[in-house]
Amino acid sequence: MSQPLPLFQTILLERRERLLVVTLNRPDAMNAVNLTLHDELPEALTFAATDPDSDVILLTGAGRAFSAGGDIAHMEHNAANPHLFDHEARQAKRIVFAMLDIEKPVVCRMNGHAVGLGASIALLCDVIFAAEGAKIGDPHVGIGLVAGDGGALIWAQRIGLARAKEYLLTGELLPARKAAEIGLINHCVAPEELDSAVDAFCGKLLTGAPNAIRWTKILTNMELKRIASAVMEAGIAYEALSVRSADHREGIAALKEKRAPRFTGL
Repeated sequence: MSQPLPLFQTILLERRERLLVVTLNRPDAMNAVNLTLHDELPEALTFAATDPDSDVILLTGAGRAFSAGGDIAHMEHNAANPHLFDHEARQAKRIVFAMLDIEKPVVCRMNGHAVGLGASIALLCDVIFAAEGAKIGDPHVGIGLVAGDGGALIWAQRIGLARAKEYLLTGELLPARKAAEIGLINHCVAPEELDSAVDAFCGKLLTGAPNAIRWTKILTNMELKRIASAVMEAGIAYEALSVRSADHREGIAALKEKRAPRFTGL
């Protein structure tokens, strides 16, 4: 008999035989990350890692986005009360390491935009299928923040240091087609073909040798985990420093007012 699935406010878990589907579930907010999602995602990932009734994990978003990054109202609250961000910074570190610790293959169904922490979550998956028209990027710097919650770790490992710096230092969003061309993601397919492509790949994994697949993933993640151990503490510290800056407050104000920010370096 299958182990019962835990219930969360912002995440849905569903079993499809030996496939466990993890869905970010704040569709009205484009699955933007608020405090509850920050707190629930590490718990959901820990369950997924140890669930005895699944061999493959599929991570996706409800509605029209994968995850639009940080919730604006929530970021504004954190900027006004930066001590609250410190807890979330620790949770972001937990999310990164929980993703890297999962031995089962994790497939990303990037049904829409993946931005900021949402991009990091997608990129920490093992194989990424994106719908054409979706965009991916880490625009932390665009609101005066350091890309410390995973971006500085995973982008360079996927596309090399030179390209990673270009995109992280500008915060540019890449169309899924471009992201696939440069190797940031694995596949960009027409939206109507996304489910069939994902199902076919997950099916291939599910008919494979589970231990051989898991142990191969463990080996390929060893270097990622070594780098994560080296950079995540500093990344979280620098982001926590930047969340206290006047530039971050200006970045949020500009975002809300739909104008270009006027940064001062303060």
